[in-house]
Amino acid sequence: MTHSPAARPHEARRRLGFVLVAAATAAMMAGASAPSPFYPTLQEQLHLLPVATTGIFAVYAVALLAALLVFGSLSDHLGRRPVISGAFILLAGSVTAFLLADSLPMLLVARVLQGIASGLLLTTLSAAIADLEAEDDPGSSAAWNTVAPLGGLALGALASGLLLDLMAEPRTLVFVSLSVIYIAFAALVWAAPETSPRAPGLAASLKPHLTLPPAARSGFVSGAPAVFAGWATGGLYLSLGAAIVHTTFGIREHLWQGMVITILAGVGAAAAAVLHRFGARTITIFGTTALALGTALSLLAIGLGSFGLFLAAVVVAGAGFGTAFMGVIRSISPLVEDHERAGTFASLFVVPYTAFGIPAVLAGLLAPVLSLPVTTYAYGGLVTVLATVAAISRARSKDAGQPGEAGGGNAGEARNEAERIGAGAASDAGH
Repeated sequence: MTHSPAARPHEARRRLGFVLVAAATAAMMAGASAPSPFYPTLQEQLHLLPVATTGIFAVYAVALLAALLVFGSLSDHLGRRPVISGAFILLAGSVTAFLLADSLPMLLVARVLQGIASGLLLTTLSAAIADLEAEDDPGSSAAWNTVAPLGGLALGALASGLLLDLMAEPRTLVFVSLSVIYIAFAALVWAAPETSPRAPGLAASLKPHLTLPPAARSGFVSGAPAVFAGWATGGLYLSLGAAIVHTTFGIREHLWQGMVITILAGVGAAAAAVLHRFGARTITIFGTTALALGTALSLLAIGLGSFGLFLAAVVVAGAGFGTAFMGVIRSISPLVEDHERAGTFASLFVVPYTAFGIPAVLAGLLAPVLSLPVTTYAYGGLVTVLATVAAISRARSKDAGQPGEAGGGNAGEARNEAERIGAGAASDAGH
């Protein structure tokens, strides 16, 4: 919604609101990655099969996708602050449930609740960051919508891994702290200005639907391998990364098990921050190439038993993880009308969350039969092939008029809008 200058909140309050929602985004994503270093320990304590571990991860992605499709535009009708506040209360409940969980069903319930809350927050916080962008710093919302969530993803895994090594039973500290932080954000968000007044059409907005305008179909099809490869890579490291470090390389320190996720997300945030002003085609080619190379190197590292090479491979893959999806979003967004954009993004989200969930579950099913290394080779090989195909396809495509490559005017405006809406969606990775 466009607001006149007279209707804009006081600049100081806008800046406070911007800082609050950016910090809230990082906190949300820290909670998404914090459970990952606990998976190997929980698997041993509760006698879970590998498929259970990946299932705990996958149900989060499925619940988040469902929340996006049903509640994605809720804040456009109820306002940003009520939705953010309510979602953080639900998120606090989910991490408390994770703390109290003593069985697989309880763990699954905790992750489903977390997925629903994160789906509500993903769209609403990203929209609020774009709403509150400073007039004298255009484009900053795109960078923060990428850096804040990926930075949170990195910090959550790092803190959990470190505390697992320093404390005998850190679950209470980690998840009680997260719960307190989320309750605090539920209250603090009311200090931010409301940027989306109540509007009619709430009931109609709750009906899930997928739309893909004809102008975007070609870009969607050509970009789908890049999106799938990028988010499947994230799913691999988030669901099995700790187990690979523990089982394949024999490293028992939880800090290093969590460090894989920290490096993947941290490098992704840095790459997105550096490249977000480049054109869509350049970003996509870079992202998919880095994904292919990084994943291939990780398979080589596993074969050689080299943990150092594995970490270096995660650095390369992380650069692709942070940029591939952002490039595809920026390719498609200028091709659709404003009233088609939300439906287009909803359709596109089906690809990454499918990539997040299904391959991880299949890997969990196959690991006991084929062994974890063989399963990782198969998973990583698929990602490498998809990323390579996507990189070649994008390099050979013609992009006259695409934002950042050629043309200007409306294309430049569309690029900025794509950055604001799409960059935050690309980062959620982390979930």
